[in-house]
Amino acid sequence: MAEQNMFSGLVHCADCGGTMVLHRAHTMDAVKNNFMCSTYKKFGKEECSGHYLREIHLAAIVLDDLLRVTHFARQQESLFIQYINRKNNAETRREIERLQRELELMRRRDTELSALFKRLYEDNVLGKVTNEQFRMLSGDYNAEQKNLKERIPKAAERIEELQNSIANVTRFIDKAKRYTEINELSGELLNLFIEKIEIGERAERYSRTSEQKVIIYYRDIGVIGALQRQRQTA
Repeated sequence: MAEQNMFSGLVHCADCGGTMVLHRAHTMDAVKNNFMCSTYKKFGKEECSGHYLREIHLAAIVLDDLLRVTHFARQQESLFIQYINRKNNAETRREIERLQRELELMRRRDTELSALFKRLYEDNVLGKVTNEQFRMLSGDYNAEQKNLKERIPKAAERIEELQNSIANVTRFIDKAKRYTEINELSGELLNLFIEKIEIGERAERYSRTSEQKVIIYYRDIGVIGALQRQRQTA
């Protein structure tokens, strides 16, 4: 029971972003081990839902998709490169545009706060604003500006990372060519090919047979389509 699971650190909740933790069966039937959202486990349904996915079903889904993607990379290399570059360029461009808009708003607000603080100081000196009002308002302005000073460089850094990032399709293809016969998953394979896995709520909550979204983020190339899988989890 102390052995580290091969999915350790890779599985996240698609709804709240928290980790999905492994709950081992209290019987010898390991088939019933499942991953459940840690946010729900800690804080209950007010923060996230109690959805889960059996470990055995997750392994089958990931193995099936890994075989599909690596086969595509090996057998249709040129088409695979075109697809990945086109997909990543579009996704990256949208993310950069969103962050740039957010960064512009934060910088504009930072400038506004500096002007407001200067005006507030002048009004306090002239007696238009009491010392108590000055302390209260200046405290709010300083807190907001401090928050912006922390967020602005992070957003700018993220934009630079995205602008400099290029999907290393060749590296993924090289790995796919080295592992031509994948019969079962292992921790080594998961760490080599997969960055993270997101599991969402079922289309029909509490249903054991409805579709459930599983998103696999591959190293070097990102997401190759979200999966909608119907698995019996009884």
